Amino acid sequence: MATRTTKFKAAAAHAAPVFMNKAATIRKTVDLIEQAGAEDIKLLVFPETFIPGYPYWAECYAPLKQVTALTKYAEESVVVEPNGEDIGAIQDACRRTGVAINLGISERVANGHTLFNSQVVIDNDGTILGVHRKLQPTYVERYIWAQGNGSSLRNWPLSLGYNLGGLACWEHTMNGARQALLMQNQHIHAGAWPALSTMAGFEQVADAQIEALMKTHALTAQVFVITASNYVDDTCLNWMEENMGPQDLVKAGGGWSSIIAPFCNYIAEPHTGGEEKLVKGDIDFAQLGAVKVWIDAAGHYQRPEILQFGFDARPHWADEKLDRFSARPEQSKAKEEPKEQL
Repeated sequence: MATRTTKFKAAAAHAAPVFMNKAATIRKTVDLIEQAGAEDIKLLVFPETFIPGYPYWAECYAPLKQVTALTKYAEESVVVEPNGEDIGAIQDACRRTGVAINLGISERVANGHTLFNSQVVIDNDGTILGVHRKLQPTYVERYIWAQGNGSSLRNWPLSLGYNLGGLACWEHTMNGARQALLMQNQHIHAGAWPALSTMAGFEQVADAQIEALMKTHALTAQVFVITASNYVDDTCLNWMEENMGPQDLVKAGGGWSSIIAPFCNYIAEPHTGGEEKLVKGDIDFAQLGAVKVWIDAAGHYQRPEILQFGFDARPHWADEKLDRFSARPEQSKAKEEPKEQL
């Protein structure tokens, strides 16, 4: 664990991607990281599948009308390889600005077609720390993304000195998933969401659901929760209409982004709607001691002789069984070559 920075500025990126356009959204991601760096933000959390956007069309059209869209979505999904074609520019932006990120992506396995709803964690020196793959895609998401597993149900140590872990959307209803992060000494939680309140049937309940789940994890885990949601903009609505036909089940706007302290008070009040904003506030770990006096779910507030918990952390997918974030052979060779003596 690195030397801890007791107080620092963090933010949720309440933003919309350039829908179904990986290259353009990568550029926008870099711009947002640079904006965060200019505002002295040290940790930036992005919405669920920010690149290339949440596939709202899956909720709106019959499955047989989605084959072309699914094919395109796979092409626009992100392959996570160190300094690779998709992620290299983002790593460089983190390195240049000193901003660590939790970035929601639709992840595509290298040299394959399988997709995951993922969150990639990149430290402030540009190092890819790891990827969490959503354990259970929700409802129609199941024919887009494969299931993650316990090998990515973990926290990653940031150079700031704290453990960061995250979950996506209704994965937060899986109490065991939240408990797994809690028991691994989580300090900061990244909650990634789409714009649920714009979807038919969710207009009156979505924001209340997100708020309830995010506050629940903040209090029960005694962690700082950064919640980032996208909003639906015209690039999304126009893409769906132009490529799949008219629909009236998803509207413009939505999203719910905030920062919540371990006692459930807001560090950054909820921000909703179509205004792009870095929802920011100060994470101050000096406040945590007083909370832990009352309740410490990873410590003295346990009853392990009564309540026992475990989960399967074994990797299942082939690429998870490899050290896929290690340096490429040519990078290792470059490091080994002796420098010319002056």
